Amino acid sequence: MENTGITVMEHLLIHQKENPLATGNFTRLLSELIFSAKIISREVKKAGLVDILGLTGKINVQGEEVRKLDDYANRILIYRMQHCGVICAMASEENADIIEVPDHLPKGEYILIFDPLDGSSNIDVNVNIGTIFSIRKKKSDRKYVTLEDFLQKGTEQIAAGYFLYGPSTMLVYTTGNGVDGFTLDPSVGEFLLSHPNIRIPETGKVYSVNESNTSYWDDNVKETVNYFKSPENERGKPYTSRYIGSLVADFHRNLIYGGIFMYPADKKDPAKPRGKLRLLCEAAPLAFVVEQAGGAATDGKDRILDLKPTLLHERVPLFIGSKKDVEKATEIMSKGC
Repeated sequence: MENTGITVMEHLLIHQKENPLATGNFTRLLSELIFSAKIISREVKKAGLVDILGLTGKINVQGEEVRKLDDYANRILIYRMQHCGVICAMASEENADIIEVPDHLPKGEYILIFDPLDGSSNIDVNVNIGTIFSIRKKKSDRKYVTLEDFLQKGTEQIAAGYFLYGPSTMLVYTTGNGVDGFTLDPSVGEFLLSHPNIRIPETGKVYSVNESNTSYWDDNVKETVNYFKSPENERGKPYTSRYIGSLVADFHRNLIYGGIFMYPADKKDPAKPRGKLRLLCEAAPLAFVVEQAGGAATDGKDRILDLKPTLLHERVPLFIGSKKDVEKATEIMSKGC
């Protein structure tokens, strides 16, 4: 089958026999997500030309200042998804509480969890940013949605992926049957299959971590990072350090070329001992993608997809990437546990 010219929707329908989700409501949901990403991509491309960069003056649920483009992306996604007719509720990194579909609008059985604009602190300096999403189904038969419908293990995801806004705009996603990447062709306005059946190398050459936090790390974290820096590791030479500071950008590079991204817990903020990244809208969806591509993701001890969240905005440490690299990091991190 030729890859050139195949749109994401055509690809989904071609493989619908292997993927029973690729019909009806799921296809509608994905279509609305894609349309939202096209709008966000358009605004990202012209962000330097309009008054959309900088801060809004608002603080999100994470205690972070909301950037204007963050707020715009969040509003676009909420509006489009509330009107798509196939979801019952959403959760966004930017909103403290569950976002329900109003009663006057049609509802479905799906739940969407998303980070509208990951890496937004890099917006003003033109670094790649992205949208991360996780699709699940409502657990109960109740007509209303509760927090328990959201607090599912990552293994219960129906689909997950991300949009990357860079020199080109990409969609990378999985429905549990491998990972495919699509690149937006602006001349036709369609995402075309560009990276079929993505497989991450078992061992990489790159480690990604914010080493400015070294003084806040415990000994196991320091030993793990030093392992990848050392010429005495199993690879026989040091890994190259590459850290963009945009999770989607760092993850995507390592997914294609191999490597490990690490965001361990630190002692900088006693109120956040479990790490910085959000389990439901960042760690779990990317863990689903990387495992489907042959990689691995843990919190330094346990598999990310096996973690049962207890809070909507729960945070976790994250070690994600090439399988053997993550296994080695987890082995070191688990010492004394």
